[in-house]
Amino acid sequence: MIFGINKSIFRRILFSNMFTVLLGLCVVGLMISFLTKDYIIDSKKDELLRKAKRVNVAVQNVRLPDDGLKDLLLFFDQSYDTRIWLFDLQGKIVATSAKDEVYIGKSVDASIVAKVSKGENTVMNMEFEGLKEQMLSVVVPWGKDNQLYGGIVLHAPVTGMNETITNLRETILWGTLFGLLLSAVIASYLSWTISQPLQKIDRAAAKIGMGDYSERIRIQSKDEIGELASTINHMVEKLEIVDQEKKKLEHIRQDFLANVSHELRTPLTAMQGFLEALQDGLIDEAAKPRYYGIIYNETLHMNRLVDDIMDLIKLENNEIMLSRSPVDMETLLSQIAFKFEPEATDKQTEIELAIAGPLPKAYADANRMEQICNNLIKNAIKFTENGRITIGAAYEQPYIHLTLSDTGIGISTDDQEMIWERFFKVDRGRSKKNQGTGLGLAIVRELVALHEGKIEVRSEIDKGTTFDVWIPTVETVQK
Repeated sequence: MIFGINKSIFRRILFSNMFTVLLGLCVVGLMISFLTKDYIIDSKKDELLRKAKRVNVAVQNVRLPDDGLKDLLLFFDQSYDTRIWLFDLQGKIVATSAKDEVYIGKSVDASIVAKVSKGENTVMNMEFEGLKEQMLSVVVPWGKDNQLYGGIVLHAPVTGMNETITNLRETILWGTLFGLLLSAVIASYLSWTISQPLQKIDRAAAKIGMGDYSERIRIQSKDEIGELASTINHMVEKLEIVDQEKKKLEHIRQDFLANVSHELRTPLTAMQGFLEALQDGLIDEAAKPRYYGIIYNETLHMNRLVDDIMDLIKLENNEIMLSRSPVDMETLLSQIAFKFEPEATDKQTEIELAIAGPLPKAYADANRMEQICNNLIKNAIKFTENGRITIGAAYEQPYIHLTLSDTGIGISTDDQEMIWERFFKVDRGRSKKNQGTGLGLAIVRELVALHEGKIEVRSEIDKGTTFDVWIPTVETVQK
């Protein structure tokens, strides 16, 4: 595939460059040839006209040919390297610069005589008997002032012009060959500079297609290919992130299914065992209420688990809409402390409030705010015995800062990063008496984020844990 790319690009660039050079040089060569030929002919015509007028000046006082006129014409013939003829008004040649005088007595064309009679100059290619070469000829009037005796003809061979055109064409041909060679070299270089980066891109794309997102394309050029490589690298980075997120989500999904199965299996197994014992009549009448109570508690645990899962799914799918309004946090915290006081007392734990000064109203959903506090206090009571739980609140513009501290077992540094995950339990290796779904803190984090707040945790093993929650105030939202 790589070779095919290289070969195709090379052929395209080579043939296109060579065709362009060949076509351009051919067009230019033809134009130069024709323009040069026209230029040489025009120059020759102008030169011959000037010479013919000079000859007229020299012979304008001579009306009849004599030996002196012939010598004068011979002198101009040798000086100008041209053949010179004189003809009268009837078109008959009366004198020439040739010694043999072969054309004396012959006539020129009547149209030429007519133009000369009008005082006009004439330029043409003429062929005369006895001359093998094509001659460029000019005709000017012969006379003085208003007296016209006839015409003067000067003609010169065009062999020099043909040789010049031939040499020019040969030069253009060699230039064309050199241009073709140069275009081949340039095409090879351009093909290499294009195909090499494309080969790198092709190799990288093959690895990326196989799932290797660590591959990067190293191209330093700033042209379109360099931009393409940069775009592909950026795309690979995003694909790598998406792939990692996908693997993470798949891992979370598997953990979720495993944890849900475990959390459901445990109460179901207990309920099944107790129901089978009751059905088989293995339980005394006096003990039945206790077994019914256990079964009832297990159903409550399963119901809480299902409710928590539904809440978390709705939060993550943005299906829960808050009904936010001004909330008196001091009153809310007092009610929550009073509600959980009996449960804390059973564990010889004291709950105290620490409200710092008057608090502004929080802009929150009162029911969801109560759910946040309930989950945090339940965790504190669960892991605190013979200790103290402190519920604090203070105004830290633009938030109300809630703190919930306990003197319980604490959370290790490694676990502090995991407590927000679904089904994660700090006491998973300690005691089974503290039942829970492991979804409480995950729900708390989602609800706090939904309130546009933030939450943090501070903890030390065997010294206790503090959760800090910041909730926006009404004044902040109104601004």
